[in-house]
Amino acid sequence: MTSYLLLLALVAGERLAELAVARRNTAWSLARGAREYGRGHYPAMVALHTALLVGCAVEPWAAGRPFLPLLGWPALALVVAAQGLRWWCVATLGPRWNTRVLVVPGLAPVAAGPYRRLRHPNYLAVVVEGLALPLVHCAWLTAAGFCVLNALLLRVRVRCEDAALAYAGTGGSLVGSAP
Repeated sequence: MTSYLLLLALVAGERLAELAVARRNTAWSLARGAREYGRGHYPAMVALHTALLVGCAVEPWAAGRPFLPLLGWPALALVVAAQGLRWWCVATLGPRWNTRVLVVPGLAPVAAGPYRRLRHPNYLAVVVEGLALPLVHCAWLTAAGFCVLNALLLRVRVRCEDAALAYAGTGGSLVGSAP
């Protein structure tokens, strides 16, 4: 369990790094006249992602769940792959990446990196991580709960981003976003 808690601490540290990058990129975007979309669902997104980490730590401990190598190691590989995809998105979008949905007028939408093949590649990373991270240590209730709630949230979030992309087609541009 100690190794799993270390993994969760690393993921939490990664989230804090994302927030620092997002804060810097928000300032960059706002300095260029960005407009924010979807501000209302952002607190729910933060709460859900925080609850994922808490559930991952509490469920295996409270339920006495063991580490099962046949499940845990492949789940860990998926967690690492999800982080790779997430940071590929961040690197591709550069200062346009954000945890919020921002539109900077006059910028063309990004169609490089993972955005060449997927419209919302960061959300693939979120879905994979939200399923795999709890399963590294058999927190299947957390995995199921996160997946259901995240699906509901992503319905709202993707619609919001698609509206921002539609706006971008009329003269603005989506600043890449991710939860």
